[in-house]
Amino acid sequence: MIRFPARRTRRSTRLALAIGATVLLSGAFAIATGSASSSATPTVTATPTIAPTAVPVLPTPLAFASNLDLECYRTNPYTPPTTTVVTRHLNPVLADLPAEPVTLGNRDKLCVPVAKNNVIPPPAVLAFVKFVDLSCYKIEGQPVDRTLRLRHLNRVLRDMGVPDNLTTITRPQHLCVPVIKNGALPPANVLRVVRYIDLKCYATSLTSLDIPLTLSHLNPVLANLPRHEVRVTDSRQLCVPVAKNAEPIPADVLNIVRWIDLQLYDIVTPPLPVLVNLTLRHINPVLAGLPAEHASLVQAVQLGLPVAKNNVIPPG
Repeated sequence: MIRFPARRTRRSTRLALAIGATVLLSGAFAIATGSASSSATPTVTATPTIAPTAVPVLPTPLAFASNLDLECYRTNPYTPPTTTVVTRHLNPVLADLPAEPVTLGNRDKLCVPVAKNNVIPPPAVLAFVKFVDLSCYKIEGQPVDRTLRLRHLNRVLRDMGVPDNLTTITRPQHLCVPVIKNGALPPANVLRVVRYIDLKCYATSLTSLDIPLTLSHLNPVLANLPRHEVRVTDSRQLCVPVAKNAEPIPADVLNIVRWIDLQLYDIVTPPLPVLVNLTLRHINPVLAGLPAEHASLVQAVQLGLPVAKNNVIPPG
């Protein structure tokens, strides 16, 4: 049997215990206070908190589109700097229409999210649609002659028995693009969707609808405006989703915005109780360089109601 000197063994043991204690104390201190090396390694600390929001849970296309009602207000006239974009259709029903360049003219209306007859969208959908604000600019383009069957998607109108209607789109009249009001930026996962909602509005053959509705504002900036009664009369426009230039749209976002079709009806409504002054800023990447705009809401003139074209219903 080989014998080691006892003194050397005791010294080694004491040294090992001292090293172990130092390691344990260092580890405890690092856990309690956070070491410099761990804070400099983002993959260790950032992943657990960022991962849950990296891919947000989005509403289905049907849930989003069917709960999006926009009340459009006439505004003071404003002409942006000369800006030309190429619009291309996103919805499958009109995908065969050619891309075309359009130049932004006067802004003459702002469309903001509302609820009808006190029926508020489900919370998971409301979180998104309440931040859909569209500033609408006059445009000109090639005439179109396309007859479409439109079916209302929102359950309030379906429960009222509003039937399908046939309409023919003719010439483009407006391009409505996403903005924020008074600097009220939506949460990042919401902004990721609403910044790509661009609608090209076409003149249509006249479709009449004579029904009363009660509207209430959903966006926080206008939440202080009172609930109000409107009478929905004639439809003169159909607004359909487009993309501008060659902007890349994330696939999951595209799967929502391509299904947003709004039939715009004239409405009769009382004047606003107070003049509403707003500052608008563009949030779409293509138009983000345009300056902020002053907008005064003058009178509500139209209501955009969600529809599907030719029985092609959004998924979900």
